Amino acid sequence: MEKHFPDMRSLVDYLNETAHAYYVLDNPVISDAEWDRLYDQLQRMEKESGTVLPDSPSLRVGGEPLAAFRQHRHITRLWSMDKVQSEEELNAWFDRTEKLWGQDPSLPPLTYGVEYKLDGLSLNLTYDNGVLIEAATRGNGEVGEAILPQARTIRDVPLSIPWKGLMEIKGECIMRLSALEKYNKTADEPLKNARNAAAGALRNLDPAVTASRNLSAYSYSVGTISDPPYSDQAGLIRFIREQGFPTAPFFQVAGSRDQVIGLIRQIEKDRPTLDFLIDGAVVKVMDYRTRDMMGFTDKFPRWEVAYKFAAEENTATLEKVTWELGRTGKLTPLAHVSPVDFAGVTVKKATLNNMGDIQRKGLTLGCTVWIRRSNDVIPEITGRVEDGAEGTPILPPERCPACGGPVTARGAHLYCLNRESCKPQAVARLAHFASRDAMDITGFSEKTAEQLYDQLGVRDAADLYHLTAGQLQALDGFQDKRAQNLIDSLEGSKHCPLSKFLLAIGIPNIGRRTARDLSAAFGTLDRVRTATMEELLAIDEVGEIVAQSVIDFFSFPENQTMIDRLLGAGVTPQEEKRSAGGAFNGMTLVVTGTLPTFSRQEAEAFIRENGGTAAGSVSRKTAYVVAGENAGSKLTKAQALGIPVITEEELIKMAQNG
Repeated sequence: MEKHFPDMRSLVDYLNETAHAYYVLDNPVISDAEWDRLYDQLQRMEKESGTVLPDSPSLRVGGEPLAAFRQHRHITRLWSMDKVQSEEELNAWFDRTEKLWGQDPSLPPLTYGVEYKLDGLSLNLTYDNGVLIEAATRGNGEVGEAILPQARTIRDVPLSIPWKGLMEIKGECIMRLSALEKYNKTADEPLKNARNAAAGALRNLDPAVTASRNLSAYSYSVGTISDPPYSDQAGLIRFIREQGFPTAPFFQVAGSRDQVIGLIRQIEKDRPTLDFLIDGAVVKVMDYRTRDMMGFTDKFPRWEVAYKFAAEENTATLEKVTWELGRTGKLTPLAHVSPVDFAGVTVKKATLNNMGDIQRKGLTLGCTVWIRRSNDVIPEITGRVEDGAEGTPILPPERCPACGGPVTARGAHLYCLNRESCKPQAVARLAHFASRDAMDITGFSEKTAEQLYDQLGVRDAADLYHLTAGQLQALDGFQDKRAQNLIDSLEGSKHCPLSKFLLAIGIPNIGRRTARDLSAAFGTLDRVRTATMEELLAIDEVGEIVAQSVIDFFSFPENQTMIDRLLGAGVTPQEEKRSAGGAFNGMTLVVTGTLPTFSRQEAEAFIRENGGTAAGSVSRKTAYVVAGENAGSKLTKAQALGIPVITEEELIKMAQNG
């Protein structure tokens, strides 16, 4: 039934509540169409009355560009933080902290809160009588720039809150890496990195530009407030959340310096998996009375410190670009750069996505580029440093570097479609098809694939099913038993689970879990081959990129021919039956960390055998998270969302008692 609101106040309140549920809590309570209908109703009411309430969601779209920023003086000074970059320096801070604490025996035991150090732009918000009345950058800590129209466009910033007193709340404005990637796909001028993108948007005189960047904000401290309803950092975090502000999805309490160091190591390990930039961890004394006693230096509080991680971004010279051939025939550019150091690791190569990526970023040979490195993966070039140099244009290859065949453009990517006589891609495709997670053909390796290619003319997977033991016995290293074992394994693989077949045929962006999801959703190969975008997007964890990959794959004639030849050779993918009952029927579970006896694959298979769905990421739909040792960001997110966390032993007991 459609809702109707007699006055603007009640309608604004409802729209703000539902927007908060959608954007902040990831828990929509009404449909997009219904929200749009009510928003249109609000705009008509505002137009007819000439009144816009100070917390109206219509303010989020951005108004007229400003002529200039005006200065804003913060009510309470925004302090800088002391910084350390090693455990030795951190231990020295602990020594000073413990010495100060020891001067007052009446203080409670020392405990510390550990949080992410977000890499964005500080944002100071002022509320009075429950309404957002001002927003400002940090500036010099005492005076910043007023940016209220820009801040209103950020969905994470509440326009009104339950607390009615005067309050200043500080946070960090960021641009998520996923939002940056999405923005750059259609931008005329791609943004170079997430931090600069957030800072540039927040300090743009046109609020509409800010709105277009889809920024996020996390709040973490309150500067100005009368009679605060909390006495330590944990209470502050609860208070902030109760007011409707998102907080960063990591906050842990530690009772010793060793525990603090362990949490910092965990954060650094999880850093590459996050959807936003962090450049360290923040350690704070929990108790406010202890903080008051410790006080401040001229520059920063004595009761908190930032542990800075090694830089993930640096600059280098782009020296050349080579094109790497994959098993699908896709040619991917690889950048060769001047040596650059990341925390003691020298990097000489960096990834590029495709020719369009090179053009969007304005890259040329000889130019200076920004490079971002996450953990141990090959770094990525995120943009060009505007150094004024033109450089030499980078041209797409006209011929395949492996076989010399012509290159064909498909969308944003380049392909060598010479599937038969382009040996590297044919061999890689065969090895992937036979791999354990795919068709699981025992005794088949990349070396075997190369032998079959060179000596028996095997060009694609269907050719494997026409081999005979006699042909194999003529090859080096193939005795009677090995030859027959391979023939038997090939024969046994014909009646394979659909999920293994979908993985084996090499659909881009499809791994084991997604192949199982497709199998469970559609049941038969024919249904997968004819699936629509709408049907694919209806599957949990399948997004637009994966869905488009499936549709594109089955639209290409060479892939259709390859599949038809496999079916003609006797390969019959089988529908996989999910347990109709079981303890986890209708539930979604996520496995993270190292379990005592199960491997992750075994645990996920156990969940499916008992009727559940094993997902790869935590969301509000997750029923349980099964956590082992060294569980990282998935455990943190589960704790933040209040999702039950269980052990392997509890998982097994639940299945037995189900």
